[in-house]
Amino acid sequence: MSFSPLIRQLIDAFRVLPGVGQKTAQRMALQLLERDRSGGQRLAQALTQAMQGVGYCRECRSLSEEDLCHLCSDQRRDESLLCIVQGPMDVYAVEQTGYRGRYFVLKGHLSPLDGLGPEHIGIPELISRINQGRFNEVILATNPTVEGEATAHYIAQILADKSLLISRLAHGMPLGGELEMVDGGTLSHAFAGRRPMQF
Repeated sequence: MSFSPLIRQLIDAFRVLPGVGQKTAQRMALQLLERDRSGGQRLAQALTQAMQGVGYCRECRSLSEEDLCHLCSDQRRDESLLCIVQGPMDVYAVEQTGYRGRYFVLKGHLSPLDGLGPEHIGIPELISRINQGRFNEVILATNPTVEGEATAHYIAQILADKSLLISRLAHGMPLGGELEMVDGGTLSHAFAGRRPMQF
C-alpha cells in the first residue's frame, strides 16, 4: 500500500525514535490519524514546546528549561562529589540511589570509529568544571560497555595528576540474581571487585 505524502512524512517522523521500525511507525501514525486526533495535536504541541524550550544546564550539561537546572541550583548538595555520567537519563537513574553530589553529563562515550573524540563528548568542559570546583572525589558512572570502560579509563588518566579520589561504579552480580544465570563477563567483574565481608 502506498501512503500519501503527508502520511509518509508522519511515519518517517516516528521512525526517528529509538526502537521504532517501519511497521511500528505506521501503527502509531494511523492510530493518531484514525482514532486520536486530539492526542496527536497534544503530542505535536508538546514536541514543539519541548524542542524550543528545553536546553542544557550550563554547569552539569543535563537537560533543563533554565540556565541552571534544579539540581545545580540546589545549595544543599555535596560540593565535594562529582558524578560523571554519559547522558541525562543516567542522572535520573543515579538520583534514585539517594546520591546528593554534583553531576557532569558527557554527550555519549568515546568512539573513534564513529568519530567521537574527547572534544565531542565534553572532556575539555569536564576539566574546566573540575578546575573550578572544590571536588574531593570524582565518580565515573559511565556504562559498563567497551566504550563506557574506555571513556572511564581515559578520564581517569587525564585526572591522575589532580589530588582527587577517582572511583568507578562497581559491576557484577545483580541483587537477587542467581549465579548460574549470570554471564561470564559479569561474573569476572564481580570477582575482580570482591570486597572483604564486614562483621
